[in-house]
Amino acid sequence: MRPLKALLPTALCLSLLTGAAAADWPQFRGPNRDGISPEATVLKSWPGGGPRVFWKVPLGEGFSQVVAVKDRLYALYGLEEDEVAAALDARTGKQLWRVRLDHKYRSDQGNGPRSTPLVDGDLVYVLSASGQLAALKTANGQMVWRHDLQGEYGAGVPDWGISTSPLLEGNLLIVNVGGSNNRSVMAFDKATGKPVWSSQGDGAGYSAPIAITVGGVRQIIVFTAGGVVSLAPKDGKLYWRLPWKTDWDVNAATPIFLPPDKLFVSSGYDTGSGLYQIKVAGSQVSATEIWRSRGMKNQFSSSILHNGVVYGFDNATLKAIDAATGAERWKQRGFGFGSLILAGGKLVVLSDSGTLALLEATPEEYKQLGAIRVLGGKCWTAPTLANGRLYLRNEEHLIALDWNAPQGAARTGK
Repeated sequence: MRPLKALLPTALCLSLLTGAAAADWPQFRGPNRDGISPEATVLKSWPGGGPRVFWKVPLGEGFSQVVAVKDRLYALYGLEEDEVAAALDARTGKQLWRVRLDHKYRSDQGNGPRSTPLVDGDLVYVLSASGQLAALKTANGQMVWRHDLQGEYGAGVPDWGISTSPLLEGNLLIVNVGGSNNRSVMAFDKATGKPVWSSQGDGAGYSAPIAITVGGVRQIIVFTAGGVVSLAPKDGKLYWRLPWKTDWDVNAATPIFLPPDKLFVSSGYDTGSGLYQIKVAGSQVSATEIWRSRGMKNQFSSSILHNGVVYGFDNATLKAIDAATGAERWKQRGFGFGSLILAGGKLVVLSDSGTLALLEATPEEYKQLGAIRVLGGKCWTAPTLANGRLYLRNEEHLIALDWNAPQGAARTGK
């Protein structure tokens, strides 16, 4: 993760998209947890001067994504000695409420929370870097239920803080707790917070769980400190396990599902990536390796799948690889340990030092449509795109850009 400063805001625009073209971003990596925005009316060519800035507001330390639902944003950040959750007005950036969650986590890799909030109806679920899990009312931040994952379940805090983001599956909130006594993964009743089941003995990874369906079998995929596990949503029963060792247990990038039956896994520290086929035969579910390579090493930023191609960061090199074979299609340096999302068939890339770029999502060649420096310092958080606005953060500020305007001007800061 790396410091920041930012754009000077230009004219404020209060209009939001309406209709089918608009979409919320209610959880980590967007509505489908894959880093892809479903919005149709998005920026597909680079405006002269760069995208228009709606607003810029102070935001404290941390690396969690901002999530957006309707006209509100929800964020976690460090403020003085605390970690806080806050709701902001998406149109203006004005704070609507703020509540304390925990003491501020401190690390040589950056302070503050890492987990991304999750919004479901009138509740927002949040997780501090030291393990305070809570459900808050979206209206005012009032606490509905809360768990101390360390104190109650023996959760071990990873070396660089708890970074997983909760997953909602039906009425269950699923978290890679990394707890003692077979409490690596836990499911809580989303309304009451009551524990429903626990499973496995792995330490917590830095990755976020996903849910997939293969051959009619629903599975929760969790990238723990020791490997990839597949669990039954109903009771946490183990379907299959894929051992995966990375130095310092930094299994951070979220695995990618390739329908109907494949899973892409990647981690850094010279570990690499692989593609696995999930097979269902009666009551037996298993995973077998298709290929393994060191050609895409996601240190912490998750990759994107588009038209059979995986786009992501091989350490500090942006790459495109063929999902079926792992063969490299192109590579480009200059973004550092950046992050990316996909919208309207285009890659939206943010470098680790605050350069924003729009790229063609094509395996043929690296094709940049435009770029501009929008932030400074450490930019380790992936963009959020919701209702026509692109939200970017560093350890000091949050900015909102117009991602629909064909024209506009943005002035860079230091």
